[in-house]
Amino acid sequence: MEQAELEAIVSEAYEDRDRLRDDRVKEAVEETISLLDRGAVRVAEPANGEWRVNSWVKQAISLYFAMRPLEPIEAGGLRFYDKVPVKRNLEAQGIRVVPPGVARYGSFLEPGCVMMPGYVNIGAYVGEGTMVDTWATVGSCAQIGRGVHLSGGVGIGGVLEPPGATPVIIEDGAFIGSRSIVVEGVVVEREAVLGANVVLTASTSIIDVTEDYPRYLKGRVPARAVVIPGTYPKEFPAGEFHVSCALIIGERKESTDRKTSLNEVLRTFDVSV
Repeated sequence: MEQAELEAIVSEAYEDRDRLRDDRVKEAVEETISLLDRGAVRVAEPANGEWRVNSWVKQAISLYFAMRPLEPIEAGGLRFYDKVPVKRNLEAQGIRVVPPGVARYGSFLEPGCVMMPGYVNIGAYVGEGTMVDTWATVGSCAQIGRGVHLSGGVGIGGVLEPPGATPVIIEDGAFIGSRSIVVEGVVVEREAVLGANVVLTASTSIIDVTEDYPRYLKGRVPARAVVIPGTYPKEFPAGEFHVSCALIIGERKESTDRKTSLNEVLRTFDVSV
């Protein structure tokens, strides 16, 4: 089917689940997930400097879950009981996966990706040369750029509902430090560095403290920013308490390559990763 036809069928079925009894609807959903698995469509994609969400693709994922039965699944010596199989033919796709790392069918990893014992969920897209380090997780529909490093234990949240919501996006060259969490559609722009244990939600205050006065942001980390966890005082009925935030303390130099720049960041700002 042509993409426009797939989109129309999927969108109609999302509004009326009874349509899932129709074999043509089932075929459209299966084909959409197959396209996702091959990287031929994406949940979100860059367009004119912004990110455009393809809501119908997220709708197809929801319908796919509704269609699929629970069944035994085997992957080498590992056995699962689930609705979605794991990706196959990783060697042909140029993806290195260290046991027991799992990439779910319907996710896409570009050639040159390395997965340690982590997890990539359905709908996620992972760019060329990116490292998904040990116990790092890439949630449903998250978009990870090229040359990104997701350090050990990083949690990239999934955003499936509502269909129009922007997923978590980590742009090219970003470095996400150990045990950091990025959820609720937060965008980390290209070559930004998150130190260890940074937590970013849609409501987290991201405070730029590099000037004489603080500048407050939410939902987006600027390109090449260096970010560490912090706190700020807030008044409550019971008194003043310190609330978690993220602090922008500097910027990676654009004039140096990514590896050199990262090393300079660690020396200059004493950031734990």
